[in-house]
Amino acid sequence: MLPKFEFGDEVRIIRNVRNDGTYPGVPIGMLLIRRGSTGFVMNVGTFLQDQLIYTVNILEQDKIVGFREEELIGIDDVWIPSKFESRERVRSRITLTVCGEVRVTPGMEGEILKVFRDENNGVLYHVIFHDQVLQVSESALEATKVYDDEEKSDAAAH
Repeated sequence: MLPKFEFGDEVRIIRNVRNDGTYPGVPIGMLLIRRGSTGFVMNVGTFLQDQLIYTVNILEQDKIVGFREEELIGIDDVWIPSKFESRERVRSRITLTVCGEVRVTPGMEGEILKVFRDENNGVLYHVIFHDQVLQVSESALEATKVYDDEEKSDAAAH
């Protein structure tokens, strides 16, 4: 198990990271680091002897956070920002059809299963709507609720 990144490497975080209870002074579930943020690797360790954990200093936010390798890419790697991430709830903005058959109507809610970032085609998602999974372009989706991190923090405190 060789690390992909070494001490001093600049990396980009590719998923929103919320406090899972291991970051002191921040409520559980509160956003710690937004996808697209960058930082520098300070240390490489292991968790349960089978996962590499990178300690990354996010200078712009004055935070030091641990990340799994799949949550990071090299700073020179292609990064295509997305509006949504896995497990987020979304709503269809348009009618979605497969071979002319309507599968999803506007306003129908679903959940993002996977994000595909492609330089040529932009961002696509696998979204589960009820019992079916469809590949949907970003422009066809909207958030079901806009989360304000301060609002979430206030709710967690009450």
